[in-house]
Amino acid sequence: MAISLDRKTAAIYAGAIFLRLLVFVAFPDIPDFLSTQVEISTPISSFKRLQEGLFLYQHGLSPYDGGVYHQAPLLLIIFEFLPSTLVFIALDILNAASLHSIADKLHIPTPRFQKLDGSLIAAAYLFNPFTILSCLGRSTVIFTSAAIIQAVLNAQSGNAVRAMFGLAIGSYLSMYPALLLPPVMLMLRQSGSKEATVSTSVVSFVGALAALLATTPVLTDNFRDFLASCYGAQITIPDLTPNVGLWWYFFIEIFDSFRDFFIGVFWLHLVGYVGGMTFRLHNQPLFVITSLLGLMAIFKPYPSIADVSLYLGFLPMYSHILPLTRYTFIAASVLLYSTLLGPAFYHLWIYAGSGNANFFYAITLVWSLGLTILVGDTLFAVMRDEWEVERPEMRGKSVRQI
Repeated sequence: MAISLDRKTAAIYAGAIFLRLLVFVAFPDIPDFLSTQVEISTPISSFKRLQEGLFLYQHGLSPYDGGVYHQAPLLLIIFEFLPSTLVFIALDILNAASLHSIADKLHIPTPRFQKLDGSLIAAAYLFNPFTILSCLGRSTVIFTSAAIIQAVLNAQSGNAVRAMFGLAIGSYLSMYPALLLPPVMLMLRQSGSKEATVSTSVVSFVGALAALLATTPVLTDNFRDFLASCYGAQITIPDLTPNVGLWWYFFIEIFDSFRDFFIGVFWLHLVGYVGGMTFRLHNQPLFVITSLLGLMAIFKPYPSIADVSLYLGFLPMYSHILPLTRYTFIAASVLLYSTLLGPAFYHLWIYAGSGNANFFYAITLVWSLGLTILVGDTLFAVMRDEWEVERPEMRGKSVRQI
């Protein structure tokens, strides 16, 4: 990963580091406050819960005792030796530099595409409020985001082993990145890598994931507790702590006799996008990855604004389709509306006692609606752009399906 470090680029990275360090050092109460907010902290990404697991681990107990800690034991090793503040800032900078490199090398075969300024893509990620709040709130989703970005970066460069290893790390930490395997393999094939055969990629991914799982008995005594707490908790959704997603309220209200059925339906809905989108947009695997990240930020069981910040980190690379979008203003307005009112509605429900669970769930539905509009609108724009490349005579003409 090589980026040109001119004065503008250096100022962007230095400013991002300074901003984060300033808040961590000068306002230590803000990170502690943010780490308790449901928009940032979920049962599987909470820094507070990680600290609980680390305390148990350092005292010779299983970090999964008590059912509080739902993250990979590898994170315990990292935070046992490294200061948390520097880890989160360093990962943010690494992610921005990787996005910078991806943007510099990106070429999309359409007349609308113009060469990107990687430093602006990095700035859009680093100064995105969702990215900053996730960093300050110390959401451990950033580790999964870093693994995904490294997988994409190496897939673009044609390095199959590194790309699969990055994707395996993400899957080990959070399980969901495994859904990105088909478009990442398409990226490898598109890069012209001779080593990127389907069998080689799958074997590399499975082997790397198996090796990471094999470290678990060394780090924690009970492998079964790890599987149940880390992956089982994400599959069966036992912890219904409120978050910005769609699952928690539905499964509070659903009858227990229907619970397993609807868990299967929800998971099938999330997984079902992968095949169709990869097949339809096989010429643009990076956009498939970007759209799937957006869909995961909507439909995964425990989403947070950190998932949205990753989606919005890749989306500016497709700024050339902006003239073809139809509902960008509506999507941006809905997201801004729900971003501002979400914390207020949660406060009215939990602290002021003047609302109920419907209050907060209603605003999370609006949040998901805004993201859905954005994902759907950009999908339309990319397919419209593809169509105009295939049929130049239809460029700029309206089309109505009958």
